[in-house]
Parts: sequence; structure tokens; C-alpha cells
Amino acid sequence: MYIVLSLGGSLVNTENGTDSEYIDRIKEIVTRSENNFGIVVGGGFGARKVARKMREKGKSEFECDEAAIKITWKNAQAVADGFGSMAYPKAIKDFKKARKEASKGVRVVVMGGTIPGVTTDTDSVLLAEALGAKRMVNISNTTGIYDSNPKDNPNAKKFDRMSYAQLIDLAVKSDQRTAGTNFVFDLLACKLIARSKIETHFVSGKNLDDLEKAINGQKHGGTVVSGE
Repeated sequence: MYIVLSLGGSLVNTENGTDSEYIDRIKEIVTRSENNFGIVVGGGFGARKVARKMREKGKSEFECDEAAIKITWKNAQAVADGFGSMAYPKAIKDFKKARKEASKGVRVVVMGGTIPGVTTDTDSVLLAEALGAKRMVNISNTTGIYDSNPKDNPNAKKFDRMSYAQLIDLAVKSDQRTAGTNFVFDLLACKLIARSKIETHFVSGKNLDDLEKAINGQKHGGTVVSGE
């Protein structure tokens, strides 16, 4: 069985460059699991930086997305390199290739972004659909899904469980669809997990215990989105 990890780029791509130690920790968790994995890596600090610079030059959002996607490929390659022989050695750039390698029994396939206008949130869900995965784990810097931004609102409420419909309603308010911005989970990704009934766990990447529990389908301190 495949499980897809949507790995926030900021966890592996910081102001100080690639966080190889963090990648090693993710690898340790994956190694302990009996499952196979698809991993989609976001752009992180590098993507936000390049998008900001391109906007300052008057470039279009399409061009900003193109530049940010290249950063996700770089981050994905760093993850693939960190996983060594467990993973397909190259960052994969399309879903058909990922599915082909998975069908050969490759334990871990790693992707970055795909096309402008489509976030790595959506790419993660599409990869889950391509691999037939019924569980996905969104790994970011937040501890779960809140009714408002906890950085701005100290009284923000965290959800332990949500329905797909509830998540879609929240995403409608949050999705700005611009390169390098942060929001809970983009609207298209929300609708895709709903159509394919993919149980999606949202956890903090800094809480490795929660991450491992989410991978195993166990109760954790984040948020679970499902049809229940």
C-alpha cells in the first residue's frame, strides 16, 4: 500500500539551505513503516524568495510559478538523495512516471511541483490518486487545521477531525492562488481528496511522533479529514 506525504518545502529548504538532518529523520520514520511512499516536496524558503524577486521585476504569476516549481524539483532531489537506495534516484516530474516506477516496486517515489497554477498540495493528491493511496499526510509548520490563522489569532480553534465539506469551506476563505503564499490546503486539493475519499492527516513536521502516528493511521495531535 502506498501512503503519500505532502512535505512542506519550508521543512527541508530553509534560509540556511537544505536541512539534511530533517530529511534523515523522515527517512527513519519511513524505514520503520511497512508501507511504500509517494512524497511531494514544496518550495519552501527558496520558492518564496524567487517568487518575490520575480514580482519585483514585474513578472507574471505564471512566470513566478515556473520559477518556484524549479525550486521544488531541487528540494525533491535533495529528499531523493537523502533516502538513498530506498527511493527512485531522480526527482520525478510527472505522475505517469511516478506510477510506472511504483508499479516496479520502488519503495519511495519523490516529486516536486508540476505545472503553473497547481500547488504541491494538489500535486500530492493527484499522486495519491495515481498510486491508489487512501491515506495522505500533510506535513507543515502548523500543528493542524485551525478556523483562523493561529499566528494572527491566539484564540484560533484547532480541529481534531473535519469533514471534507468543512475543509472545502475553510479553503474557500484562504486560497489566494499565488506562488509562495501559505494557506491551509488549496481549494482544488480539498475537492480532490473529497472526490477520491482520501483520508488526510495534517500534522506539524516538527512533531515526529505525531507524524509517525499519522502515517500509521493512529490518533495524533493534528487534524484528520475524512468522510466521517
